[in-house]
Amino acid sequence: MRIGELSRRTGVHERLLRYYEEQHLLRPERRPSGYREYSEPDVDMVRRIRSLLAAGLNTATIATILPCLRDDGERLVPTCPDLIADLTKERARITAAITDLQASRSALDAVISSAPADVAARAASSAAPRTARA
Repeated sequence: MRIGELSRRTGVHERLLRYYEEQHLLRPERRPSGYREYSEPDVDMVRRIRSLLAAGLNTATIATILPCLRDDGERLVPTCPDLIADLTKERARITAAITDLQASRSALDAVISSAPADVAARAASSAAPRTARA
């Protein structure tokens, strides 16, 4: 199938499919005309890539772990022992990022809640929809 068909079947824009190829996540065959030719397994591969991206992994990490994953229909299953350690490190990285973001949110909450009442009231009124002020 050509790239347009893969895009329709996966819901992923053609530009992203080309990017996945540049990152060595997809390896379509090339026709003599230069057109990319994708196979049925590529549809599943794109879905795997999308689910790993949604899990917070970057494309470089995905490229290294894809060979060690299989899809059992409901979830991705690791097939290489080293992959568990790599995924555990990624999970720790994501957890640390969440902790940092929560601390940032708490700091902002403290600043926002310390605003004098008159400033908070003006902020609330300026945040109201423009049609409500008219």
